[in-house]
Amino acid sequence: MDNLISLINKIQRACTALGDHGEESALPTLWDQLPAIAVVGGQSSGKSSVLESVVGKDFLPRGSGIVTRRPLVLQLHKIEEGREYAEFLHLPRKKFTDFALVRKEISDETDRETGRTKQISTVPIHLSIFSPNVVNLTLIDLPGLTKVAVEGQHESVVADIENMVRSFIEKPNCIILAISPANQDLATSDAIKISREVDPKGERTFGVLTKIDLMDKGTDAVDMLEGKSYRLQFPWIGVVNRSQADINKSVDMIAARRREKDYFNTTPEYKHLSHRMGSEHLGKMLSKHLEHVIKSRIPGIQSLINKSINDLESELSRLGKPVAADAGGKLYTIMEICRAFDQNYKEHLDGVRPGGDKIYNVFDNQLPAALKRLQFDKQLSMENVRKLITEADGYQPHLIAPEQGYRRLIESSLITIRGPAEAAVDAVHAILKELIQKAMSETPELKQYPTLRVEVGNAAFDSLERMREESRKATLKLVDMECSYLTVDFFRKLPQDIEKGGNPTHSIFDRYNDSYLRRIGSTVLSYVNMVLAGLRNSIPKSVVYCQVREAKRTLLDHFFTELGKKEAKQLGALLDEDPAIMERRIALAKRLELYRSAQSDIDAVAWAK
Repeated sequence: MDNLISLINKIQRACTALGDHGEESALPTLWDQLPAIAVVGGQSSGKSSVLESVVGKDFLPRGSGIVTRRPLVLQLHKIEEGREYAEFLHLPRKKFTDFALVRKEISDETDRETGRTKQISTVPIHLSIFSPNVVNLTLIDLPGLTKVAVEGQHESVVADIENMVRSFIEKPNCIILAISPANQDLATSDAIKISREVDPKGERTFGVLTKIDLMDKGTDAVDMLEGKSYRLQFPWIGVVNRSQADINKSVDMIAARRREKDYFNTTPEYKHLSHRMGSEHLGKMLSKHLEHVIKSRIPGIQSLINKSINDLESELSRLGKPVAADAGGKLYTIMEICRAFDQNYKEHLDGVRPGGDKIYNVFDNQLPAALKRLQFDKQLSMENVRKLITEADGYQPHLIAPEQGYRRLIESSLITIRGPAEAAVDAVHAILKELIQKAMSETPELKQYPTLRVEVGNAAFDSLERMREESRKATLKLVDMECSYLTVDFFRKLPQDIEKGGNPTHSIFDRYNDSYLRRIGSTVLSYVNMVLAGLRNSIPKSVVYCQVREAKRTLLDHFFTELGKKEAKQLGALLDEDPAIMERRIALAKRLELYRSAQSDIDAVAWAK
């Protein structure tokens, strides 16, 4: 079972190294799920002496006021033989065999984090002690609860310490070691008061009574130790710490343990409880209970780790890869992002993604409707037909058919088709621009780099603008071509006046009668409708060829050409990722490293069993 405590110790160290202290953050926390024993007590409760008794060494800073200002994660490792030593997580590979130096390093490391202002910090210090005289155990020593801030500390420090302690012990996986002095009323005990708030049934609280030997004559702690004063799920444990005089004389801790044992064995009031009294029994009992809790929590921890790994990997995938350091890597990243965007854009046009069908709607509905709405009444009114026919004849009237008049009437009618033709070009252009926005929003990598997104968008819009101009020219040329050359066969098939019984020798002025002019207007309208039918098919072809096809083929060609001319610094400017995203990715990567390491460690223990 000892390997279970070693496993949790290893994961706790990894949590601290990778920034998981169990604080509120946007990242999943593994620290909060790990079973731990938090040592809670007031400043004068003897908390430090209890910890030193369990370890069997003097190693904690002492002094007046608030000495412990950061959580101390104390990991005890039992070794079979050899010299005992200590290691700090922040000083890897450095072994401390002089425990006076351990005390000094705890103070120095506290000051490094909090400064010499006597403020507190939630970032833990990790200390591992390897000794034949300890049991495998992990304890978290928390700052002592106080009611008054000392000189140099902010008034809020009292509440800050209480909030820190509460944040540890309110977690369901935390075992509370509540230290209370026996020579004070339990009702006023800081440790009991705060543990009762978070664990009202006492299901995960162990009560420890200190200073039993300092009680007034005629009084004892039997009622408290037997749970009559305040009942907990687990039996109370009494300890006798070294006196200040013993500490000043540097009385050996092992000798102090023997004296503590003799005290309970020889004192009549406590003789019947001696088998579960003392710091040595406390350490063994806590180790056994911690092993039991860890074993019961392992399946839940495994489940959490697996889920968190999936969540972290998914978010890292959404955030994208970090920016490459070299110019070639930057250029490759930009090209890959642009290709992804270009592919999304093509899929919209090809129907894989929605939106391309709007272009067909322009050709199948909007363009025909616009052509149908063209009004030729003005061009083919009786007055206009008469005017154009007469003007076209000049001083010499036409002989058989008013050819020049026909041409002018047809040209003036066909010229109105330019409007719907341009409208079709503009409508498709608007759709292509809209699809640019959609494709950009569907390319996660572009969200990662705002400047690149703007540049790619501007380049795409510029390309569409050039394509629109080419399409407008080509489409209007179709209309202009119809104006510049009329289909002769259409007119050859028209019946002549003489074939219909007409008399070509009639007066010239008879040829401008209403019937004759209506016939000309009708003929021109028939021709224009024939041209409209053709343009209805050819305008979409021109638009697709000049705009849609080119957008699929060469949308970012100009951008790529300019990209190849850029220096590394300019390429880096395009990949100006939001600093918040960069920090988030680094934090996620560290947290993922932690979870994968924990997963591997837990699996190794599971297979070993």
